[in-house]
Amino acid sequence: METTRFQFANNTPLSLSPNFILPEENRPILSEVFSSASIPTIDLNNHDIDDLVSKISRACEKFGFFQIINHGVPKELCQRVLAVVTEFFQLPPEERAQFLTTDHSKRVKVFNYYQKVEGQGRVLMWGETFTHPWHPTEDFTHFLPKSPPQYRAIFTEYAREIGALMDKLLSLMSQGLGLEKDCLKRKIGERPAIYTQANYYPPCPDPELTMGLQAHNDISALVVLLQMEGVSGLQVVIDGKWVAVEPVPDAFVVNIADQIEVLSNGRYKSALHRAVSNKRLARLSLPMFYAPNNDTARRSEEEGKGSFSVTALGVRS
Repeated sequence: METTRFQFANNTPLSLSPNFILPEENRPILSEVFSSASIPTIDLNNHDIDDLVSKISRACEKFGFFQIINHGVPKELCQRVLAVVTEFFQLPPEERAQFLTTDHSKRVKVFNYYQKVEGQGRVLMWGETFTHPWHPTEDFTHFLPKSPPQYRAIFTEYAREIGALMDKLLSLMSQGLGLEKDCLKRKIGERPAIYTQANYYPPCPDPELTMGLQAHNDISALVVLLQMEGVSGLQVVIDGKWVAVEPVPDAFVVNIADQIEVLSNGRYKSALHRAVSNKRLARLSLPMFYAPNNDTARRSEEEGKGSFSVTALGVRS
């Protein structure tokens, strides 16, 4: 991947200045990250549906993360979407700067994550994020950038494939909970909040001093993540230890987010994860998020069921 031209859209110099250096207690200790034990890889081309449901259910319960292969999304399309998103981040910073905003209500924006550190203020993460909506069937191209010129067509095709994949995953997860196939999808709602958050991490002089993305749980329901092959950076907590999620060729990473943990009455786990930087190579990750919309959540609260009703699903913890 070409990286020499990259500059942050907000004009922050791409150097490991104090703006990026975390206090010692907040830094990743990369020597203590495990790589031998990782999350399971599940073959979706498994014609034994009971076995497939069982494997997905165990992964959701134990790890909250798993990788999937033979998922049906064309390899060539995955390569094209990674390439065009990379092209976006390599546009001159003044072109990307048109999407910079501090307005949290904006659905399309470029921004930089940060940590608030006592006595130090905001410490920037070593990366830049571009977020916008997507939809598997409706036209959302007016949200997308006009440059690179092929961005809209490629992302529309990719969204259609990811929408079908998410439907399949939600069905398998519902069956793993002993529910009807469409139960989770129905509970999340007819018009889910679906968006992407492309993360670009340029090479970092010293990955031990900063982070690409701080440790967090996703607040949505389900995430399907496409990673660049050959560049590690995603890490997840397993049994209290940080474990590297190495990219598997032609695979997606799937992670359970907070809303499905709630809907499953805690059986499916929303796991803590983070992104670290790489000294030699840039890294791109492309998560696609699926979540209940604000109206769905509001109706549930008005009915006195908190964020969601877990008992209504009949799930036993």
